[in-house]
Amino acid sequence: MRHFLFILISLLAAAAAGAQSRDMRMQQQQQQQAADNKPKVIVPTTAWEATGPLGLHEEVPVDTIEDYYYKRSVAATVTPAYASTGNLGAQGINMLFMEQKPISDFFLLDRLRTWFPYLDNHVYYNSAWPHTFVSYNTGGARDNSQDRLEAVFTGNINKRAQIGANADYLYSKGSYASQSAKHFAWGFSGSYMGERYEMQSSWYHFNSLNKENGGITDDLYITDPAKLQGGVPNINAQSIPVNLQHATNRIRGGQLFVNNRYKFGYWHEEHDSIDTDSVVSRHYVPFSSVIWTLKYNDGYRRFLDANPSENKSFWEHTYLSQGTTEDVTEYSTLTNTVGIDLIEGFHKYAKFGLAAYVTYEIRKFTQTPDTLDRSNPEEKGLTPWPEGIDGIDHRHTQNLAWVGAQLSKQKGSILRYLANAELGLLGDAIGEVKASGSVSTHIPMLGDTVQLSGYGNFSNTTPPYLIKNYLSNHFIWQNDFGKVRRLRFGGILEIPRTRTTINIGTETVQNYIYFDSQALPAQHSDPIQVLSATLRQNFKAGILHWDNSVTYQTSTDQNILPLPRLAVYSNLYIKCKIATLDLQAGVDCDYYTKYYAPAYQPATSSFHNQHEIKCGGYPYMTAYANMKLGRTRFYVMMTHVNQGLIGGKDYFSSPHYPMNPRRFQMGLSVDFWD
Repeated sequence: MRHFLFILISLLAAAAAGAQSRDMRMQQQQQQQAADNKPKVIVPTTAWEATGPLGLHEEVPVDTIEDYYYKRSVAATVTPAYASTGNLGAQGINMLFMEQKPISDFFLLDRLRTWFPYLDNHVYYNSAWPHTFVSYNTGGARDNSQDRLEAVFTGNINKRAQIGANADYLYSKGSYASQSAKHFAWGFSGSYMGERYEMQSSWYHFNSLNKENGGITDDLYITDPAKLQGGVPNINAQSIPVNLQHATNRIRGGQLFVNNRYKFGYWHEEHDSIDTDSVVSRHYVPFSSVIWTLKYNDGYRRFLDANPSENKSFWEHTYLSQGTTEDVTEYSTLTNTVGIDLIEGFHKYAKFGLAAYVTYEIRKFTQTPDTLDRSNPEEKGLTPWPEGIDGIDHRHTQNLAWVGAQLSKQKGSILRYLANAELGLLGDAIGEVKASGSVSTHIPMLGDTVQLSGYGNFSNTTPPYLIKNYLSNHFIWQNDFGKVRRLRFGGILEIPRTRTTINIGTETVQNYIYFDSQALPAQHSDPIQVLSATLRQNFKAGILHWDNSVTYQTSTDQNILPLPRLAVYSNLYIKCKIATLDLQAGVDCDYYTKYYAPAYQPATSSFHNQHEIKCGGYPYMTAYANMKLGRTRFYVMMTHVNQGLIGGKDYFSSPHYPMNPRRFQMGLSVDFWD
């Protein structure tokens, strides 16, 4: 708490000083402007993301401090249906199927993606003024505290060149024993938007350490502690016994993205209507460009448990070592894409952009080597290798190539679209097909403008190498999986006047890959279909607001792909202004129906199917007050405020991993606007 007060006072003082300095500079500029009798143009802040293999610009809203800023500090509410190990910064999986990402080439990192920055959602800014966003969040007591400090800087060198930097430090001790999480991520970015040459680049690095407790030993410590304690009804969360005390997962990695575009075109001049020799304006009109995009990713993961007794009691199989478990897996990929395109809008008949490209990628994998004599593993106290597996190379390299095409229309108020298709040509990518598309339009209706958009994609892709070949102390597998085929399509309707958004989509998956009840990868050959419908409906009456999101989803095979049928988020609050203070105060709730939630396996950082324990049917409620004063936002809240009052005691998001108990949290965020 003392750290929070110190940081709060420091940030408020710095914000006040920055505001005073900014006001003085603006006053001086206005005085100089009046003296020169010349209007000064202030360029508004714009933001975009680089999408697709060719780095197309997709405009996004400027990410200032939002009403829902406080929710980023609540582990249980990452999404309305989130299965996790409970702690902020811990592994979790989004159980809204249409929001899930496919298994990546480095699946050991997938369940921590929520907490790390990624190249595919990096935001570039262009602003007349440098911006620095700083936020600090804290909560809990000394033995279960959580803290997160974030900072983002962006500033323009001139009207074409921009640089940025970011840092994110998270440390949460966890409410239960041996559950702490520590993350540090940082990065740099830059862009240059010239008439002939464009460049956008970013670099991220992250490093995390998560302790793994394997879940609590008995769920009765949460649901009925008196039964285990001779009638004593309460127990401190930190005192609840857990399965593991010496296990840790260390993950680190980096991502580099550099997109270059050189445009060919001509200079267009406009002349004075009276004096034809007088040039009024001159600008460059590009009609084609060549693009080179470079991407580099690497990842390192080490699972360590130095306690031999834990290795024997918690895991069924031990393949490499009776004593210390130390599984090390490394991954890197280098991708180069070269393309050429015709630019949209260079001529009145050029209503769309068209591009073709070639991508070449090198992937490298390194796993824990097996150096033991496997002739008599039982004599050494080890498990024999699974039947049919003779050996797995601990080093492997893949060379892959694709050819692709892209059709886009990013300008115009009536219709916009983007379509992309790729065909695999080399290595394990041979025969792969990836096609995706989206289209959006605006329709006038009853004095309002309704936005209608559609999306779809088809893919026939080779499963990741590590899902097919994996070597570790407790898990070894070698799978001959076929290509995974996915077909998805859907539509979104947005009605601003009624504050309504409807998203309906369906996906059919054949050869679906999942982790079975033994925590091993498995493939289901029959098609599975998922139907999802989400309604977002917000109401407003004066200062009273009620925001709602309801998702209905169903899977045709709940044994293979279990999903909560209904997921609801509801937020009832007042929003008003008291003098110069903006206030948002209320109670929100996350709820999803009971289902066989996936269980967590710490040795592979993955969630797997189980058919014994149902989770869900429990409302997780937070009471909060969110305030904004100038460019400073701060909040106080009580998370899990309904514990012991509403919903019972069965607050597990995955088997044997309870959600955090009730706790008080606070935070602040300041926008230092040069």
